[in-house]
Amino acid sequence: MAEQAEAMRATVASMLRGIERYNPENISTLERYVELQARENTYDLEANLALLKLYQFNPGTYQSTVACQILMKALTNLPHTDFVLCKCLLGQDQISGIKDFSDSICKYVCHVITITYQHIEKPVLAQLLGNVDETSLQAWMNKYGWKENEDGYVFIANQEETVKTKNITEKIEFDSVAGIMAACR
Repeated sequence: MAEQAEAMRATVASMLRGIERYNPENISTLERYVELQARENTYDLEANLALLKLYQFNPGTYQSTVACQILMKALTNLPHTDFVLCKCLLGQDQISGIKDFSDSICKYVCHVITITYQHIEKPVLAQLLGNVDETSLQAWMNKYGWKENEDGYVFIANQEETVKTKNITEKIEFDSVAGIMAACR
């Protein structure tokens, strides 16, 4: 199967050169390539972005299952921003069929904020959560126990309290270094 994936990668790479990249006749090949990536655990961001762009130009050919596979493959490449690139090529109405999608992404963002920040500016927090309005921002702050200060910052957590120390003890036996010490004489 690895040979099939490499052969398909070479075929797709040649299809994506020049003006051929926007040829709608390539859609079915690119869709098969996405399925192959899912089956063989390979990943080709450039080909996936090309397919999403073709869906933009040819909305009648849009396949939601293939688009979902592309988004899931992009998520497997976190912390890279591939997911954001793919999502930008999809209209808001095309991914709205996934229940609580926005909430799931916001939960992930909140997790990253919690482990990263002690304090954050309130407008930056709203932006990281997807430019949410004041009501939604307050809801997320309440859910995670974040407190707004008078200076326009939001207190997230005292990271010093969450640091877990770990004592590392290395044991080197004298016999393992005796030869080196004797050679240094």
